[in-house]
Amino acid sequence: MRRLLPVTDDMADREWTLAELADVYAYPETDGPWLRANMVSTLDGAAQHEGRSQPISGSADMRIFGTLRGLADAVVVGAETVRQEGYRPARAREAFARRREAAGQTPAPAVAVVSASLALDFDLPLFSAPLTPTLVLTGAAAPADRVRAAEAAGVHVLIAGTGAAVDPARAVAALAGHGLTRLLTEGGPRLLGQFVAAGVLDELCLTVSPMLTSGDAQRIARGPSVALPKRFAPASVLEEAGFLFTRYRRTDISGMTRSA
Repeated sequence: MRRLLPVTDDMADREWTLAELADVYAYPETDGPWLRANMVSTLDGAAQHEGRSQPISGSADMRIFGTLRGLADAVVVGAETVRQEGYRPARAREAFARRREAAGQTPAPAVAVVSASLALDFDLPLFSAPLTPTLVLTGAAAPADRVRAAEAAGVHVLIAGTGAAVDPARAVAALAGHGLTRLLTEGGPRLLGQFVAAGVLDELCLTVSPMLTSGDAQRIARGPSVALPKRFAPASVLEEAGFLFTRYRRTDISGMTRSA
């Protein structure tokens, strides 16, 4: 585990390079897909301020955000987060081009939107002008007219549930079957809660923002509770500009051939 605590005066202005971050956050070699989440939370547990995560983020956090995207095959996100955060296609970044080419990845990760209703605007750039085609994960009972609209827009629809809703475990399997095994979810809290409850989240990358908001903002995960709390172990902690960048992994994972 990499540690950068306690923070000393000579480390106060330390800026982690993208190459260093890519090494710290490299995906482990596994026998199957690896799903990690990237979320930000204030000191008092708020995952958003006035409905968005941007106000509690910062430039250092956005570099971590970009690094995690630069390493992923696909970014998995809920439809509501797409609407609230104004999602756009992931872009290719020169800093990660060689790593992605060596790993056999596309120049930019695909975005995979989880939606039961497919109530999405397929004219938006996320769907109409991505560098890597956007995917939609939905259930077998999704509205047929919306499925046709998605496919007409060039969106690849993956069925990951027997009803209208998406089953989290089947979503991971569907993406892996599509050749996308290095998975990153950016939420929102409801989607993350579903992954946690289903026991398919392998890693949590949590930015602790040095802010207090009070109020009644959402936590990073919400939804169905688990019978027993899921135990995760710390993997690394970095600090920059007052933000703590923590990384935790499930303690019951099997099939890993190398630990990062």
